[in-house]
Amino acid sequence: MPCILAGMEISPPSSPSHATGVQGGVRWLLRAEGLALLAIAAGAYANWGTLGWGWFAALFLLPDLAFVGYAAGPRVGALCYNATHATVGAGALLAFALFQHHPLCLSLALIWLAHIGFDRALGYGLKYAQGFALTHLGRIGRTQP
Repeated sequence: MPCILAGMEISPPSSPSHATGVQGGVRWLLRAEGLALLAIAAGAYANWGTLGWGWFAALFLLPDLAFVGYAAGPRVGALCYNATHATVGAGALLAFALFQHHPLCLSLALIWLAHIGFDRALGYGLKYAQGFALTHLGRIGRTQP
């Protein structure tokens, strides 16, 4: 039975389309969406960010600390990765920042969204529990012959 964690089903890919991932125009479109998210978040940060570009650079890779979860196994690793790489968390922080007029949270949310967009543009999707290479955008890395 599939388990839903951080908004991502982590049951094993069951069809050949999941094993090979998205292809063609859909793959291009999903990566273009990631690039658009990166550009929009960075542009918004340029206008409304309060921390400066040094902090942007320093905090940009912060969500990748979730990789530490993989030390406890692929299921925990996928949960940690998905929790920090799904747009729902960053979007919630953005909504909080906008409604509460909180400039620090706004800056952090925009950096977080930029990171997520960057990862998606590179083809890194949300993870399945069966291993880091299995993502909602398809398998990453080398495939076994």
